[in-house]
Amino acid sequence: MMRLFKILFSLFVLLGVAPATVVAQKTEQSRIAEQKRIIADLERQVAEDERAISAIKKDKSTAQQRVKAITRQINARNQLLNRTRRQINSIEEDITLNNKRLKESQERLQYEKERYSEMVREAYRNHNQNNYVTYILASKDFSDAARRIANIRAVAELRVARMQRIDSLNRAIQQQQDTLSTRRQELDDEKRRAEQQRQKLQQDVSSAKKTMSQLSKKEQAALREKMQTEERLDAAIAELRKLTKGNKEGASFSRTTSNLNLPLVGGTVRKYKGNMAEIVGRAGAAVRSIYEGKVVDVRRNRISGKYDVFVAHGEYITSYANLDAVSVEKGQKVAKNGTLGEVGASVNLNTMETEYKMVFGIYSPNPKEEMRASDCFRKK
Repeated sequence: MMRLFKILFSLFVLLGVAPATVVAQKTEQSRIAEQKRIIADLERQVAEDERAISAIKKDKSTAQQRVKAITRQINARNQLLNRTRRQINSIEEDITLNNKRLKESQERLQYEKERYSEMVREAYRNHNQNNYVTYILASKDFSDAARRIANIRAVAELRVARMQRIDSLNRAIQQQQDTLSTRRQELDDEKRRAEQQRQKLQQDVSSAKKTMSQLSKKEQAALREKMQTEERLDAAIAELRKLTKGNKEGASFSRTTSNLNLPLVGGTVRKYKGNMAEIVGRAGAAVRSIYEGKVVDVRRNRISGKYDVFVAHGEYITSYANLDAVSVEKGQKVAKNGTLGEVGASVNLNTMETEYKMVFGIYSPNPKEEMRASDCFRKK
């Protein structure tokens, strides 16, 4: 009889630990769907740019127009490659997680099968030895007999419940295996698409270099100046100054604040030009706020397709241009060295090669007062 009580006790304890039936989380599915949507949008943009470049060639337009169009195409292709790289990383992480879940489910299934086998063996043993009859006949009274009958029924119900959990785990494992197979196929497809884009990117760079060489040095200089002018942020600052009036976040910032970290992790300053600093780094590097403050705007640059983020420190403003992705939104408070997004790819107009850079700007609340970006950062 003691063996029956032990089985009952252990089964009730085991019932308290529900098996972790693995299901795909809605947030994860939403994230994957959003990534696919962004990549699809970029692919459409790249296709449209390819058609536009083809039309320019047919119309025998100027070399400057072709260089500008190809440069935009290179930028768009770089964005697509960066998004594809993130998608590949996401799929690889998902595969690792699903492998872990599958292994846990298989281990739990094995455990459930072993426990179920024990229950079947014990039921057969009790049936042969009439232990259940003895157990009931040993009752003190009718109430005790009813309780013992209920216990025997509970054991049978637990056996059924465990069998149902085994069936559920079998279905979950099959679903996990199917999901893994699908994700591995998606990974292969993304890697193949990324390689195709890299090859086309090299073709674009070669075409841009060839077309650029057809321009005179004077034309090349004029083109660089025109394209850089189109990307300037100054036009947005006058409007944003109105939004910083009375801002208290990061109000301890002043024109004498210095010794701060560069806004691009692992980056180096290529050049300073007054209130601006051009900073280059590696692919995927984080862009961070130089000081605590409040995000007053996040904009998509209509020329480059990249993001510009503006942060108010009191009534001072810092701008962070050429971000491939942003992790903040308008009105959000940010800490000193808080991440704003990820650096974007850009085309070096001297070499037509891809580089990863951001442009930092700093603005005083007084439009007539000039700030020097070189005064802000820790000197190395």
